[in-house]
Amino acid sequence: MGKSQLVPISGGFHVWTRKIGDSPVKMLILHGGPGSSHEYLEIFEDYLPPEGVEIYFYDQLGSYYSDQPDDLSLWNVERFREEVEEVRNYLGLENFYLCGQSWGGMLAMEYALKYQDALKGLIISNMTASIPSYVKHINALRDALPAHLVATMKRYEAAEDYEAPEYQKLMDEHLNNKHICRLDPWPDAVVRGFTHMNPAVYNTMQGPNEFLVTGSFKDWDRWDDIHNIQVPTLLLVGRHDSMDPADIEEMGRRIPDSRVGICETGSHLAMWDDSETYFGFIRDFVDELEKKH
Repeated sequence: MGKSQLVPISGGFHVWTRKIGDSPVKMLILHGGPGSSHEYLEIFEDYLPPEGVEIYFYDQLGSYYSDQPDDLSLWNVERFREEVEEVRNYLGLENFYLCGQSWGGMLAMEYALKYQDALKGLIISNMTASIPSYVKHINALRDALPAHLVATMKRYEAAEDYEAPEYQKLMDEHLNNKHICRLDPWPDAVVRGFTHMNPAVYNTMQGPNEFLVTGSFKDWDRWDDIHNIQVPTLLLVGRHDSMDPADIEEMGRRIPDSRVGICETGSHLAMWDDSETYFGFIRDFVDELEKKH
């Protein structure tokens, strides 16, 4: 099970971490959401420690295993970026790999743009460099559905009735089960990660759901900045992702020392629905850098 510890951070709060494996090759993993938990990424434990990578799971502030303060002002990109640096310092991670998935990928980009001197390598998983780009793609995915289904969804959204059973059913059948995770049923770890989502964090930053972005980071865009990421970078995406694979390929052109891995049968949670390909890309990336070092 590894070693769990609570890390003290600014504001008198604590966040939960767990170390698994014992190796000079170390990786800190940033979960998505925002406001989800490390749980849906538990599959990393099956693949990376056996390959000689010491991994650190970490529940961000507001997430299930960490403190959950009732203060909406805490839920912003800049504070989370500084939290990652506090966690890194406390854990004593130097010259390490940072892997961020979805919102965690956005957070990893932000971290690298300010603190990349601490990094050996960066893995941005299932995240574009721009929320407006993401919104454009998910709207295109939805608009490709039959018109009557789109009209029904938009009717519920106009009424802000996001919990209506018919709306939830349409979201699951036509979007979540095709573009978030293509396994049926969803793995227990994924279900726990979504069940334990903190809606205060998620709704403040993202909005009502994956396909409706109205929260505080809706204008986030780093297209013009990512060329400043100089550390070796792996960009991962699923062919059926809610993120546009073309965006991730464009990121690969803009980030100088980067490589792109497309999981052809994968979705947003390609670590689950295209596991061998996904972790193969990570293994090869780490092997390449370790040989250089």
